[in-house]
Amino acid sequence: MAGDVVDLIMQDHREVERLFDELKDEPEKRPNLLPVLTTLLTAHSRAEEAEVYPVAASEAGEKEEVSHSQQEHIEADQLLAKLAATDPASVAFDKVLQNLIDAVSHHVEEEESKVLPGMRAKLSDKRRRELGEAFVASRKQHLGQQPGDITRDQLLQQAGNAGIPGTSDLPKKKLQKKVQREAER
Repeated sequence: MAGDVVDLIMQDHREVERLFDELKDEPEKRPNLLPVLTTLLTAHSRAEEAEVYPVAASEAGEKEEVSHSQQEHIEADQLLAKLAATDPASVAFDKVLQNLIDAVSHHVEEEESKVLPGMRAKLSDKRRRELGEAFVASRKQHLGQQPGDITRDQLLQQAGNAGIPGTSDLPKKKLQKKVQREAER
């Protein structure tokens, strides 16, 4: 059994923070740790977007917070892709890593102080365990994906979670640009 979705999400957050510390403190490990970070963050984000955010918005009344969290995921995806494309031995890597750490830390703080407590208060233990199972299954399905591997359906999910209108008929490239543009606002 997977467990409470809130606890599972927070466990992922702690693991990402641990990876950030290791990437900062042990530069020689960067070539091996970077794919671990990008894989975990991407799988975590896609699982939240597909399984958790729609329920948090509709059943836990966290629609506004989910929209904001989704926009932060889009920003993190962009920063993560930039980090993956940066030479781990370069000086630029430290700056891109710090930008990603700042963005993800802000997101985690808000999610853990707003969205997750709302889910814990408004969803039953049983419902949170069901979501935990769905979250784990979705995360497992997305392991190995990188930020740039996003599908049109995943972009539509992001747009829906973020409350971005007028996206259903757009081709993938236009949809991706619109989602990114809206997230930057």
